[in-house]
Amino acid sequence: MRIAVLATCIAAFLAAGPAVAADSQNLPPQNAMKLSEIIAKVERRSDFRYVKGVDWDSDGYTVTYYTTDKAKVQITYDPVTGEPK
Repeated sequence: MRIAVLATCIAAFLAAGPAVAADSQNLPPQNAMKLSEIIAKVERRSDFRYVKGVDWDSDGYTVTYYTTDKAKVQITYDPVTGEPK
């Protein structure tokens, strides 16, 4: 019984290790705008309908949204200035 519990704990620790390491890599810069401010800019665009998703990579925030005429739009925003790239 003890061995099974120990094995389960070790497996959980090993599985969580890469996830914790991934979270500490590729973060927005310290002086980045709040994501909510960037989303607010997107919501003010003409014909905006809804945000489908937001992704982060070293280029910035890529916001995917749809317009009132059902067009899909993807724009990458600079995390510091909040301006489209």
